[in-house]
Amino acid sequence: MQANTLSGGFADPATQSAHAFRSVMEAMARPGTIQDIEGAAPPAPLSPAMGAVLLTLCDTETPIYLAGDMDCEAARAWLAFHTGAHFVGPAHCMFAVGKWDALAPLAVYPIGTSEYPDRSTTLIVECSELAAGATLTGPGIKDQATLSLPEVEAFQVNPTLFPLGLDFIFTCGERLAALPRSTKVS
Repeated sequence: MQANTLSGGFADPATQSAHAFRSVMEAMARPGTIQDIEGAAPPAPLSPAMGAVLLTLCDTETPIYLAGDMDCEAARAWLAFHTGAHFVGPAHCMFAVGKWDALAPLAVYPIGTSEYPDRSTTLIVECSELAAGATLTGPGIKDQATLSLPEVEAFQVNPTLFPLGLDFIFTCGERLAALPRSTKVS
């Protein structure tokens, strides 16, 4: 086992995962806000924010899909060692990890069922930047918020499926933002 597989996890797992969880929940509760998240140093091509999210939300019962260049031996070994998560195809994952183009098409991911809407996929999307952009409205947003999105149309369709649909976490370096399925995009 390579040294970089063993390193890069949380140095103080209890405290750092609590802080990371708080950042993820704040981002989900307040769509469009950008949160700092730190503590992980995963191997490339995973970003520090992506690594911290995965360390916080994944465990041995979490099926993960790695898309595109994220599906490499270094990322698989690091995630397997630090989370115990197993790897599956897009139709069976709880979390899909990758860049926007590699994650397409969105129709392959579970959106939940009427009995279990929570059995949907959360896509963790690595972005080149997190900035102002499309207009967001909905729960957790006082009037409106803005967030740069890789495209607009997919995010306009997603809330029409509510309570079903996909949730999104956007990462960039050591920052993240989120777009839950209840957020309307214009």
